[in-house]
Order: sequence, then structure tokens, then C-alpha cells
Amino acid sequence: EEAVIEQIIKPVLPKNLIKGQIKYLVNPTGSFEIGGPKGDCGLTGRKIIVDTYGGSAPHGGGAFSGKDPSKVDRSAAYAARYVAKNVVAAGLATKCLVQVSYAIGVAKPISLMVTTYGTGKIADEKLSALVLNLFDLRPKGIIQMLDLLRPIYEKTAAYGHFGRDEPEFTWEATDKARALAADSGTKQPAMA
Repeated sequence: EEAVIEQIIKPVLPKNLIKGQIKYLVNPTGSFEIGGPKGDCGLTGRKIIVDTYGGSAPHGGGAFSGKDPSKVDRSAAYAARYVAKNVVAAGLATKCLVQVSYAIGVAKPISLMVTTYGTGKIADEKLSALVLNLFDLRPKGIIQMLDLLRPIYEKTAAYGHFGRDEPEFTWEATDKARALAADSGTKQPAMA
């Protein structure tokens, strides 16, 4: 790890980009014990845009279908939807995008960014901090928070993964809106 950082990364990384403490993640999970089809089984890679927002929102490229909820391509996309819906339901913004990034072998997200496109009642950075405090965005936390180990995925094979008003689609709930509004310190309208 040290050799990769010192001999490969640092020589090519412009010094003006290094600010503050840098966390280098070089194969943080260690050796791969299970890989290939056994580790990532299932068919995937199709319909990623039609399954999400039809091109109206950025997409990281990872498909959902065929992946179990331990894969953040699926579970973190659901969690991002859940967070964004709660931000809007809390009256903290009228438009919200949540970006979350992970590294293999690192449970907590390596980055989280909440963008409200200028519609936020508080700064996006403060909103990001509130989200990290209220929502457990580790894969295990997402699975528990959204109850993703149930046999619920058949319905996602048609008509998309988002915008559905059915009990299986727990990521459509706005049950954390009140707590988010209260933690924000802003005066909010009464919520239903």
C-alpha cells in the first residue's frame, strides 16, 4: 500500500490538489476471497436509466436488477431516493439530489453530497451533515433501515424502481421528515 501511494500516486498527483489530510484507499478490502460470478451473481446492467429517472438525474452507472441489497449499486440508490424524499417532505428544499460514494471494504460512505439546486432553506453542506447524522448510510444500515432482505424485488422488474406507492418500496417513505426538519433548526410548516 505504501509503495503504491509513494511511487505511483504521489508522483503524478499535482501538489496543488493536495489540501488538508488526504485519505488514500488502496484495495481497502484486502485480498478477494470470493470473486467472479460467485461473488456477484445475477443478471444485471440493463434498463438503468428507465429504472430510475429517465435521464433527468445523474446516474453512477450501476444497475439494480439482479443484485442483492449488499451491493450499493442497488441499496445506496434506494437510500439516496429515501433521503432526498425526506429532505423535500421536511420542507428543507423543493428539489434535492443526493450523491453518495463508497469504496469496497469501507463501510461508511467515502463521500456524501446533498444538492438542492438553490431551493434549500439551509446550506447544502449543513444539510449533508444532518443527513449523515440521521441516516445510517452504511450498506448494513441501509439494509436494516429500508428492510431490504425481504423478497420484494419482483415488482421492480417492471415499471421502474421509483415513484411507486406500494409497501415493498420502503425507500418512498417520508417517515424521517419530521426529525430532519426538527434537526435543521428552521421553522417548518405543519406536516401531515
